[in-house]
Amino acid sequence: MEKECLAGQTAIVTGSSSGIGFAIAIALAKAGANLIVNYHSDDKGAGDAVSQIQQAGSKAIAVQADIAKEEDVLRLFDEARKAFGTIDILINNAGIQKDAAFVDMTLEEWRMVIDTNLTGQFLCAREAAKEFIKHPEKKNVRASGNIIFISSVHDVIPWAGHANYTTAKGGEAMLMKTMAQELAPKRIRVNSIAPGAIKTDINKKVWSDPEQLKTLMTMIPYQRIGEPEDVANLAVWLASDAADYITGTTIYVDGGMTLFPAFAHGG
Repeated sequence: MEKECLAGQTAIVTGSSSGIGFAIAIALAKAGANLIVNYHSDDKGAGDAVSQIQQAGSKAIAVQADIAKEEDVLRLFDEARKAFGTIDILINNAGIQKDAAFVDMTLEEWRMVIDTNLTGQFLCAREAAKEFIKHPEKKNVRASGNIIFISSVHDVIPWAGHANYTTAKGGEAMLMKTMAQELAPKRIRVNSIAPGAIKTDINKKVWSDPEQLKTLMTMIPYQRIGEPEDVANLAVWLASDAADYITGTTIYVDGGMTLFPAFAHGG
């Protein structure tokens, strides 16, 4: 991958004040892109991301916005245009979990996750697509714009106690494919990255405990937990010209979790 493969481009990364989103924002900056660091409430994390992006030689601003709210999404894109004129890449990363057994899940818990993880992704993708359609036709092969959903292995793997989360991720998979089909003639590429177990603060309780980590390894044939950079490096490639003929595809970054390792010795 060329160091400046995204030079001259601008990206919005939702939920990029921590975890996978943070790593993606830094990786895009190192590839030459300018960044809009979106965050919900972690202004310190967003500030840290902006500082690291600037240290990498790219420009960045932080914009607070709750992507579950249409007015916030519209403001996010307005701020991006004011700062950089337009955008070229959307990384639809922001998401939340509100876990509960199915029979105990409240309507509020259901709606909060669906509103952010599915409706919020729709709102951001819609505004990005509108922006990309306005881009003048380019003489080279580069797409008019790229939308990358950060999904989960739980778009295909059921997960007891997480019905709201898995439903949102399953819906996100079909949203991505439908968008890709509809937007491909406009030279807009739409894809998903589906991480498995990644070493972030949200699951620190698991990977920092030897016994829980041992149990986790029974689900991962490759026998290691993923790093945020595993996802970030793929996001850079998928947003670049090197992946120009790829659209409507989900790439799993999971060490083989979707191979259902429990069936490795029969079933």
